[in-house]
Amino acid sequence: MRQAVHIRDVFSKCNPTLSFEYFPPKTKIASEQLFETIKDLSSLSPSFVSVTYGAGGTTRELTHDLVSKLSKETDNTVVAHLTCVGATKDQIKKILENYRAAGICNVMALRGDPALGSRVFEPVHGGFKNAGELVAFIKKNFPEMGVGVAGFPEGHPECPNRMKELDFLKAKVDQGADYICTQLFFSNPDFYDFRERCLRLKIDVPIIAGLMPISSISGMERMAELALGARIPAKLLKSIDRAESSDKVSAVGIHWATEQARDLLDQDVRGIHFYTLNRSLATRKIYENLGISSGASLQSN
Repeated sequence: MRQAVHIRDVFSKCNPTLSFEYFPPKTKIASEQLFETIKDLSSLSPSFVSVTYGAGGTTRELTHDLVSKLSKETDNTVVAHLTCVGATKDQIKKILENYRAAGICNVMALRGDPALGSRVFEPVHGGFKNAGELVAFIKKNFPEMGVGVAGFPEGHPECPNRMKELDFLKAKVDQGADYICTQLFFSNPDFYDFRERCLRLKIDVPIIAGLMPISSISGMERMAELALGARIPAKLLKSIDRAESSDKVSAVGIHWATEQARDLLDQDVRGIHFYTLNRSLATRKIYENLGISSGASLQSN
């Protein structure tokens, strides 16, 4: 079995980190397409890759299967998403035991969205109320596990008090979180302000920026809905309005994300996490636009 790499070692070795996110396919065709994407993007030497759960905790078993397959069949360091939705503490413990047995030692600890058909998150009996409780449980029972948590540069819609929101984030870090990965955003000043407010509270773990290039108008609308109300700047909307075809919309999205990434790198971002939507074209084009051939080549500069 290949030696597992702890996320702390990834951050120690790579500055900045460049990582990719995938979601588990639901059909054979989608699975074949995903592994073509993974094969293509693996040539860019990502610092690590992560695998999501579906909305409301769906695709849990598919996530576990994909995480195990990636760990066994690729050289990628894999981070498995883990949410509180629809799972008891005993079930979470079993999942983590299975990951440990498979040599997987990194998870992304999330509360998760409300279950399908519900607007409010309700923990199951015997489950976790929030991500902080989940982080504490992991660190107590599986201290060898690396743990990431989510950050929200534009604010979490369920917590209008931005100061209290950062207190919740600090609590997750104090429970032992090793790094923060942000929700996607389109305006870098939002990220820089978020980073400064974290520093003010002495949150000193790595904070990596989540980017997702817009690829279509329908995708943009769905993105704004699913990404907890991500704010799309007027300048970006105007550029999309001028696009005369779906290819040009995609080009606008790639250009915008490239400029975001360039600026973030210039401002010493600790890492960039690309939400790939299981496609390789946009991420590869961003790398080309930035003039880098792989994450490894950037990290050695």
